[in-house]
Parts: sequence; C-alpha cells; structure tokens
Amino acid sequence: MQDQKLEPLLDLALDAPREDFFRSQSLQTGYDPAARTWKLIVRHSRDISQVDAMGVARSELLNGYAVLEVPEDRIEEVSALPQIEFVEKPKRLFFADSRARAASCLSKIQAGMSAPAGALNLTGRGILLAVIDSGIDYFHRDFCRPDGTTRILELWDQDLDRVFTAEEINEALERGRAEGKEEGKRLVPSSDLSGHGTAVAGIAAGNGQESGGQYRGVAYESSLLIVKLGTPDRDGFPRTTELMEAVNYAAIRAVELKMPLVINLSFGNTYGSHDGTSLLETFISDLSGYGRMTVVVGTGNEGASGGHTSGYVRMGENTEIELSVAAYETGLGLQLWKSYADVYQIEMITPSGESSGPIDSRLGARTLSYRGTRILLYYGKPSPFSTSQEIYFDFIPSGMYLDSGIWKIRLNPIRIVTGAYDAWLPSRNILNPGTRFLRPQPETTLTIPSTAAKVISVGAYNDSTQTYADFSGRGFTRNGMVKPDLAAPGVDIIAPRRGGGYEAVSGTSFAAPFVSGSSALLMEWGLIQGNDPFLYGEKVKASLIRGARQLPGFSQWPNPQLGYGCLCAADSIFL
Repeated sequence: MQDQKLEPLLDLALDAPREDFFRSQSLQTGYDPAARTWKLIVRHSRDISQVDAMGVARSELLNGYAVLEVPEDRIEEVSALPQIEFVEKPKRLFFADSRARAASCLSKIQAGMSAPAGALNLTGRGILLAVIDSGIDYFHRDFCRPDGTTRILELWDQDLDRVFTAEEINEALERGRAEGKEEGKRLVPSSDLSGHGTAVAGIAAGNGQESGGQYRGVAYESSLLIVKLGTPDRDGFPRTTELMEAVNYAAIRAVELKMPLVINLSFGNTYGSHDGTSLLETFISDLSGYGRMTVVVGTGNEGASGGHTSGYVRMGENTEIELSVAAYETGLGLQLWKSYADVYQIEMITPSGESSGPIDSRLGARTLSYRGTRILLYYGKPSPFSTSQEIYFDFIPSGMYLDSGIWKIRLNPIRIVTGAYDAWLPSRNILNPGTRFLRPQPETTLTIPSTAAKVISVGAYNDSTQTYADFSGRGFTRNGMVKPDLAAPGVDIIAPRRGGGYEAVSGTSFAAPFVSGSSALLMEWGLIQGNDPFLYGEKVKASLIRGARQLPGFSQWPNPQLGYGCLCAADSIFL
C-alpha cells in the first residue's frame, strides 16, 4: 500500500527488492547503509520536535521545511505525524556547465576607468552575493582587496561541517604569502576541487586584480558569502538537501548582517515534473520573500542532450517512446509525467522485440527481467501540491551493464482526457552520449530548480555570434510558465581559474553569474543608493525582463530558448 505522504520515488526506494535497491543509484540517493538512515526533505505545518524522541536528527529550515535524518524503520511513524504534510528524498545535483560585459550593457552602469561620462559607477558595494557551488579558491587575487585581505565574509564548507570567518581566511592568506599556500591551507583547508565555483564567483564578482582589471567580474565590490556544497554520496555529487540547507543559511545570514542578498545557483537536476511543485522548488520560491533577496538559477545544459521527449496519447492508437541505450551503460532512471485523468497501460518492448504484455496501474510496483537488465516500474500518485502523475522506470543491470539497443515503452490508452505526456532521462553528466530518446524534444529541458516560480532563470547565448547556445536548457515549464526569464553570455567566457590565472568556460553555469552580478548592481542602485527601496526579488526580475534585448531570428517573444531576451543591465535601470 502506497504512503501518499511520500513522493513516488521514495515509496519505490522503500519497497524495492534489496538487491535492486543497492544496484540503483537514483534509489540509493539519501540513504546511509552503515547507519540505516535516510536523509529526507519534509514540509510541515506545525512543530515537529517530537521526532527528536524517535532518534531523528532534525535540521529546521525556514517557512515550514526541514531536513530530517530518519532511521529506516521509523519513516512510516514519522510520515504518520499529522503535522507532516509531504516527504521527498534527495536528488543528485549536477553542474549546469570584456565582450560579454559589453553585450550585457554593463559599461553604462558599472564603475571603472573605461566607464563613459554619465555612468552610474555601480560596483555591488553593500550587497551580499552568495555563491552556492563547489567552493572557491580563496587565494585567487580576484577575491581579495587591494590590501590583500579577503572579500569573503564567510565560507561554509559543508564537507568539513565548518564555517570559516573572514578573520580566519585572512590569517590563512597571510601565512600562505609568507610560507606558501599549503601552509595557509592548513588553517582554512577548504578547496574547490573542480574550479567550477571559483569561475562562477569570478564572473559574478571577481575584481580582476590578477589580470590588472582586464577580466573583471560584474559586482566586483560586493561582499561574498560562499557555500561549498557537501558531497556525502559516493558518486561525489551534492544533493538537494545540502542545497536547501545552503540557501536557508544564506537567507538567515543576510538578515543577521542587515544586507540585501543575491544568491547564485549553478546546479540542477532533471528529476521532477518541471512545473515548480517539488519541495525544493516551493521552498526556494517561499524563501524569496524572506528579507531583501533575489535568487538566480541557471537552466542547465540539457537542451541538446536528447534527454527529453513528449507527445500525446490518443484513444484507439498505441504510442511508443523509443529509447536508445548505449553500450556500457551502468543504469538509468526514466520518468514519465502525465495527467492523472489519463489512464493507460504500459508495455515494455525489449531490444530483441520481446514484450512484457500490458501492465495495469492497479498492480502497483512491478519488476521486469530481460537478460542482463531488470526494470522496476512504478505508478505514482499525485501529491498535495501537484495534479500530475509520475510513472517511474529504473533500469538496473544484473551484472555490470544494461542490455544495449532500442527499448520501446508502449502506451496503451484506456481513457484519455488530455493525452499529453513528458519523459526525462537523468542528466547528460552521468549517461553515455549514445543513451538518448530517438525522437527527442529540446523544449522543457531546463533543470530543477530553475523551474521554481520566484527565481530568475537564466539560459545561455553566444554573444560573439548573437545566437542561442544549443546546449542551454529550454522552457517553457510543463505547465506553461515562461522560463527561462532571460539569457546571458555563456560561451567561451573568461573566468578565474582554480590555482590562479584565467580560463575560458561555457555553460549556463557561467551565464547565471552575469545576471547575479547585474542583480547586485540594480539592488545597489535601488536599495543602497536609495533610488528604489523595493528593488529586490520579483521586482529585479521584472526590471531585467523589461530591459532585455531581443536577438535576431526569433519571431516570438518570450520564447523557450531565451525567454524575454538577453541581459542588458543598463536598460533595466534607464528604460
């Protein structure tokens, strides 16, 4: 019997045979096999402190959300509490991987030697810019003031479970200059192993000291709040639970510091209905009203990955979804979302043409076996926050790899009202390039949480050719909400490199910080300089949308590729 307070993926994880569970990465995410506990996201309406007596570790977030670490045998008891409204398991997060500054109309408002007469000379001073990412190379000179002290107010390293203050970072910098970086890092042992967070922070707020001002970021005098997301899972990816705790921390610290806040998120995942209704999405949207805050999120790099397909099921016709599984694929999850009003049976056709026969939704979870592949098929239920139904397929190898070839999912209609369906694969980061839908649809490929209603969702374009970047995640959302809101330069962007110097980077990860930095400039103009005391949150989004430039070649605005247009920060103030 399904527990309808649990999201379908968590229900399946708890019901799956243990052998299949431990072979499925998507089902295992959030589970600690040594402690036999689950890290879970809950939404609640009243005090839940009574879970403490159940052996549950509790991390309270703002606005009625919490992250719980629950013994597996107590999940049913916790879920049964009347004040618990809904429970989700964590999902893995993936990186959304000079000329650009001019293309974004920053020269008219940004301070600097090349600023034209009449420029506003904005620098981000007085704004707290939070970069929640893979960490930062705090030794890079772009994050230091001219006197050598750090611009980072705090650095929370979730892996180390420690917050480093500006004083501690300054001490590490001083020792590093005197005795070598490795000695300095003994004092503050936080590092950015991938360099992703360093590049993102540099685009948003690097001051260009290392380049003599040649490659300066946008809000280069803003104060930095850095969160290095923890990676507790064996695959080295952070989870949505860590992201929610990081956003919560940034919001609270900004209020305590009495500073306006911009949060940059360049992480995302493909799991969910892509309509803004998951607990992660609603949490971020709810939190956007806490203090004077603006949240900016990249739309991911799934636009050309072949990881989404969609269509319509019609009465009297069987519809087939064709999935190519490449050789040496170690497993994947496929999610199909549809209206709960539509009823159809699922039939699996193997690469050799064998059929599972129609599988009725009333049968609940089913396990199908074919040669070296087992498939867990699960019909979910709508949640209190969404009318959509998920059907989840977990492809698990019996040995090392899945059976490669063309798999078909046949949808046999019983009763059809709307007929619309969407299906998504995991992020391209973890799949072989040949694993994809044979008839992909590039629309609705933006990653979560860029689908949250009250964030600024940012796609990428190539500012040198004035064209859309085909990798950029596209909208609109599954329920028709306009996303992305706008686009920014995201191809061959010069950014600070971990270890020193600069490098060229591409991806919506690096488009989002252009908008984060620009949001900080607008908030400085409005809040710090007193021109508009309400210029934060949705009003910043509205201003950026109003000032966005339209690229040639598009007849419809807003559109799924670029939203309302491309970032033009000056017009967002002067129009």
